[in-house]
Amino acid sequence: MEEPNLSVINTLSGGDKTFEEKIFNVIKREFPEEKDQYFDNLKNENLTKAAEDVHKLKHKISILGLEKSYEIATDYEKNLKQGTFGLKEDFEKILQTITQYITTL
Repeated sequence: MEEPNLSVINTLSGGDKTFEEKIFNVIKREFPEEKDQYFDNLKNENLTKAAEDVHKLKHKISILGLEKSYEIATDYEKNLKQGTFGLKEDFEKILQTITQYITTL
């Protein structure tokens, strides 16, 4: 599995460390909230809302340089909209990987 990284943030920042820190702090703050919301909506069987949560999380996945994971999230979002759970385990492994990454930095 690919590993999260700051390459996209570094590219966007053009070397501006303050900008990099702000972006990463937004991710650290918003990601856990969005992840919890996803699990709550899944638990409550609200697949439409869960798909919306995946859509929001996709952007965090992308900004952390996870190209293949972004594709999985996109496909999983579509699956949820169709009422199926294909790629659920893969998506949740991605969430776990990101959680571990942002808590260690």
